[in-house]
Amino acid sequence: MTDMMVAAGGIHKTYDTGTVKVNALRGVDLNVSRGEMVSIMGPSGCGKTTLLNCLSGLDEIDSGQVLIDGVVLHDLPDDERSDYRAQRMGFVFQLYNLLPVLSAVENVELPLLVSGVGASEARTRATAVLDQVGLADRGHHTPGELSGGQRQRVTIARALVNEPAIIWADEPTGDLDSETANEIVDLMVNLNRANGQTFILVTHSLEVGERAHRIVNMRDGEVLDDGLGGQDTDGSGPSDQTSEENSE
Repeated sequence: MTDMMVAAGGIHKTYDTGTVKVNALRGVDLNVSRGEMVSIMGPSGCGKTTLLNCLSGLDEIDSGQVLIDGVVLHDLPDDERSDYRAQRMGFVFQLYNLLPVLSAVENVELPLLVSGVGASEARTRATAVLDQVGLADRGHHTPGELSGGQRQRVTIARALVNEPAIIWADEPTGDLDSETANEIVDLMVNLNRANGQTFILVTHSLEVGERAHRIVNMRDGEVLDDGLGGQDTDGSGPSDQTSEENSE
């Protein structure tokens, strides 16, 4: 086991539409330690989401190398890479990606059932993680019966249910009002501290970004500042500001 959860070097990614080539990532280097919480920030179109997708193996890279917990992700065959993501990673998206016909607990247990976990164990684990995110009493409600903040909590619960080593979150508060957004960030910070899981967040919100251990700033497909220059080295967690302090 390595202390470096993400080790990426020289990542290039180009999108070719046939008439235009877009250099989305231009030789990105990024290291993230185990248990760290990192925010990736920058203007729209700078490559934030592309970087998250390339690091997590959702997108192919043109060149470079990505190691997740010591595994060279892009050397794995597609089926093994999918299995690795299912077993070792969790994903949180801005628009939830919940199945509307399923209840909250059914949405959360779905990754476990797909991975071959028995129905009884999957339900027990899904119920436990819903309790962890404060939704123990809403498990049998469908997404349409939940608020935006509650739906995002279900998404986070689904990301946590397989006990992943790393959680990727793409604009996890982008569709939420400021009060609910603060509650969701509080939840992620507390989970990061309690579980020691690595969180990598893409966000436009400086208030969200500042809650992480460090901010990685991007522009035009490059990392301008990886946030390590002024990072504390005492091993403390993300800022422990409360939601009230953040809203002042």
